[in-house]
Amino acid sequence: MKKPKIIILSGYGLNCEEETKFAFESAGGLADIVHINDLIAKPQMLSQYQILAFPGGFSYGDDTGSGKAFANKFKNHLSKELEEFLSRDTLVIGICNGFQIITNLGILPGALTYNKNGRYMDRWVDLKVTGSPRHGGVSSPWLAGIKKISLPIAHGEGRYVISEKEYRKMKKGGQIAFTYTKGEIAKFQNLEHNPNGSDHDIAGVLAYNGRVLGMMPHPERAMFSHQSPLWQINKEGLPLHGGVKKEGAGLQIFKNAVKYFK
Repeated sequence: MKKPKIIILSGYGLNCEEETKFAFESAGGLADIVHINDLIAKPQMLSQYQILAFPGGFSYGDDTGSGKAFANKFKNHLSKELEEFLSRDTLVIGICNGFQIITNLGILPGALTYNKNGRYMDRWVDLKVTGSPRHGGVSSPWLAGIKKISLPIAHGEGRYVISEKEYRKMKKGGQIAFTYTKGEIAKFQNLEHNPNGSDHDIAGVLAYNGRVLGMMPHPERAMFSHQSPLWQINKEGLPLHGGVKKEGAGLQIFKNAVKYFK
């Protein structure tokens, strides 16, 4: 069977497109980086792809709020095409700024706002996967076989907020993908488990029966084991110590997406 095709958006301050392309292609997919203006010029292009990725970055400098301007540009020009894309058996992922964009597009519930400490932060976090049938969630292709995972974050507006009414509805529908937890990294470094103050510790959200995933942590920055802050504990996997460079935990998310179409 043909490899699934992934379209990764770029432009106006998105800056993680190359890492995201590398991740998807390492997982066995065929990825193209496409500037949003090129997609607007040829909107029918979207029908050629099975996976749509909104990568991280600082679109429009976050000047009007993270993800808002990019989402408005997409909405104003590509609403029909996005609706058609979502109506097919496709996958969508929004990472960090991409998560902010797709919540502003309205395809995910809730919103992202300033971290509780008012500062940009860059560190690793531990996550519990709640978006699975095992935890009463939907069966998301993105999360298959993952129970817990540690990934890096890098954001200033990563605090997920949602009304209690929406939260109850989302929880009942199994739409919570990840929650921050006190795992191996947080314990080892004596760090707060929920660094940005997200409501209900939410770090990632699902929609469209698990086909759409929005998440603040960066799986594309956890492609290799030596990227983890715990690499010294697990250094037997490093070439300098006679081991083979091991895959990082983040790669599994991209593998799951590619596998869905095989």
